[in-house]
Formats: sequence, C-alpha cells, structure tokens
Amino acid sequence: MKVEKLIERAKIVRENAYVPYSRFKVGAALETESGKIYTGVNVENSSFGLSMCAERIAIFKAVSEGETKFKRLVIVADTKDVVSPCGACRQVMSEFGNFEVVLSNIEGKVKVTNVEELLPKAFDFRRDPT
Repeated sequence: MKVEKLIERAKIVRENAYVPYSRFKVGAALETESGKIYTGVNVENSSFGLSMCAERIAIFKAVSEGETKFKRLVIVADTKDVVSPCGACRQVMSEFGNFEVVLSNIEGKVKVTNVEELLPKAFDFRRDPT
C-alpha cells in the first residue's frame, strides 16, 4: 500500500483514540509483509501506567492474528513537527526487526525512518542473554 494511504488510515482511526486526560490523539497503521493493515489508537486510563500507545496496539493486534513480519508503521498526531514514538514503543518495534517507520502529523509533514535509527543498540535478550 502507498504511504499516503497508510497515513490517511492512521488519520481516520486516530479519531477513535480514548484520551479523556491528555486530549492527545494518536493513530497508527501497520502494514505487514503479507499486505494486511492493522490500526491502533492510544487508549488512556485513570491509572496512567495502564494506558497504551497506538503503535503498540497496532503491533499487538497484528501479532494476535499471527503476523510478525512488518513492512512499515505509520504514526500520526496533531503535533507541530512529526510525532515520534516513545521509548517503550521503540523497544516493542525492535522485537520485530528493522522495518520502515513513517512519522507524520495531521498537516501532512512526513519523516521516513526505520526502527534501528529510532532505537540504535536496542536491548535484545536473544543477542546477549548474559
């Protein structure tokens, strides 16, 4: 799928975010190597540590359906510059390889990067179990 269509999907699903505390809506669209698209939005909780980011929701939805090979992840929010994933999301992304990550805002600003650029030297127990 073209990046522009994935950005549009992330913008649309972003409206479903549950953000009664921050009012900061984030949408994500994850394209798998098989061509399927999984979306996610951030979901807040009054116990803030239980909140979940859009990126991880999209990834967890894909994994729950048996998909673990990802082509690209698009993230969209209403920010001045492109939105950037948190550290927890970066670590979860790194579990599934070095795929493309498209950072965007609702005004159309876009930055294309990848997992390794976002999280160099990521922790991976499989590489160094000591």
